[in-house]
Amino acid sequence: MADPDSVIPFERLPPGFAETLDSPPDTPVVPRPAATVVLLRDTASGPEVLLLRRVRSSGFVPGAYVFPGGRVDADDSSPELEARLTGLDAPTAAARLGLVADAVPPALAYVLASIREAFEETGLLLARDDQGRPLPSAATDTRVSEARDRLLADEGAFAAILDDLGVQLDGEAVEYVAHWITPVVEPRRYDTRFFAAAIEGPAEVSVNPAEMSDAVWLTPEAALDRHRDGRLPMVFPTIHTLESLAGYTSATAILESFRRRPVPPILPRLVRMQGGVGLEID
Repeated sequence: MADPDSVIPFERLPPGFAETLDSPPDTPVVPRPAATVVLLRDTASGPEVLLLRRVRSSGFVPGAYVFPGGRVDADDSSPELEARLTGLDAPTAAARLGLVADAVPPALAYVLASIREAFEETGLLLARDDQGRPLPSAATDTRVSEARDRLLADEGAFAAILDDLGVQLDGEAVEYVAHWITPVVEPRRYDTRFFAAAIEGPAEVSVNPAEMSDAVWLTPEAALDRHRDGRLPMVFPTIHTLESLAGYTSATAILESFRRRPVPPILPRLVRMQGGVGLEID
């Protein structure tokens, strides 16, 4: 039975989302490895999260507000990129994500993919220079903006671009918070690891217009209120993650709360309800 609080009215769902229930595939699609990161910042109103709106032409949840993220690429497993990550090693990441040491992709690849995707989609890079200072955003620094443009244009591997910037990725800043697998009825499926990380200093966003049309910083509570009012279309994993982040007084408190918390995989079932689509979770 679907929880009434997990039912989204049809008019608040991204276009085409409900129609997938009426034509499930004979053989479910194998989910692709993916990673998402909830970027956090502290404000006088409490910790805020960054939400991006996917362009209407997107092949996956068009028009929905989501966290930065995407597929894990082969390059995310490269030794050169792993060497640019500090504060997190392969055995620790594997234990935290519940993966074996020789998993494909390895646990570190999910972390690295989440950082890369956030940089591509927002211009914010979880990295520090050789003095330990956080990197400015692409919105405020020409050199960082040009590096992001090269990454988007496939003009260099991520590791090489980090070498040019002279920075190390801050693996210690990233915490594992959720694991969602797309329901079997959907034509595009992802096995997605959710992370969270706090942004230090100003967090001016420069979205990649090919993928995103809007960016908003909101407290989890405000984002959920806007969704209930029909002003912020979101899908279930985003909603449930926001619910898990509500009620904290700082980004640090959120990260500390999740640091040793078990993160079970969630494979929900979507069910058509009167007036909307519901979510069933065992």
